[in-house]
Amino acid sequence: MSATNTPSASTLEGRTAVVTGAGAGLGRAEALALAGLGANVVVNDIGPAADDVAAEIKELGSGAVAVTGDVGDWSMGDRLVQAAVESFGGLDIVVNNAGVLRDKMLFNLSESDWDDVIRIHLKGHAGLSRAAAVHWRTASKASGTQVYGRVVNTSSEAFLFGAPGQPNYSAAKAGITALTLATAQGLARYGVRANAICPRARTAMTAEAFGEGDTAPGGLDIMAPERVATLVAHLASPAADKINGQVFVVYGDMVALLAPPTVEKKFTAADGTFTPEELDGLLTPHFEGRDPYRGFAAYSVAGLDTTGTQRQR
Repeated sequence: MSATNTPSASTLEGRTAVVTGAGAGLGRAEALALAGLGANVVVNDIGPAADDVAAEIKELGSGAVAVTGDVGDWSMGDRLVQAAVESFGGLDIVVNNAGVLRDKMLFNLSESDWDDVIRIHLKGHAGLSRAAAVHWRTASKASGTQVYGRVVNTSSEAFLFGAPGQPNYSAAKAGITALTLATAQGLARYGVRANAICPRARTAMTAEAFGEGDTAPGGLDIMAPERVATLVAHLASPAADKINGQVFVVYGDMVALLAPPTVEKKFTAADGTFTPEELDGLLTPHFEGRDPYRGFAAYSVAGLDTTGTQRQR
């Protein structure tokens, strides 16, 4: 925890954040939003753009340091936490954002297509989350009190839909959601809150995913990453202390809180053990004539979109 005064619920003064993939797009917007509320930021990306964003943050009056490197390297998590502690005295906020795309249908998916996406997205989230967890647990045990800790992970609606051209990305994002829930449950006792966002934003990585759309009043693109960053800053703030283990869809003019899955129907063996014939008699008629799109995939979430920008992937 940063060795400074505790900020009010509306600011991040005195807090320190790490944001991965912060050299451009959504990560940059998130880093700037946190800095705009007073946070110091460790800016991570794989290239020199991290230095540019760090310079922008300093112009806002907050502290910033750039740490270049690949979050898919497990040791990068330790490096980023160390940079926060050495530069600003502690760590309060982790925003896991870094990612890549290797979109392929399953039958065209190569081993490297799979490994690259899982490594950067899921392993990258896990490596930094683990390092932060070690830091927060140690600090909590040393002080005998809870610490201030916030984790915001970047999932995607792809895990809800099972995007057909993104089996690797969908799997990584499902894993990130599960990691978020485990983080929320495992670290709550130490004062840490962990939540996941499923964002849509117009960035270089998503350039082909959206059409033109409308510009909202005030001149801000309806798919501007700054819209997502506002929620991230809130989840990083003291005001979000009661928000833990939640998943949000966020883009355009709305934030949607997702409910957990529900049980549609329970089938019970009459004599305690199913026979093939009994299962056939119960399951077959239940699925007879069923809409093929009525499965575990949450296609209904797509109905939230009123931006007029989405191209089906």
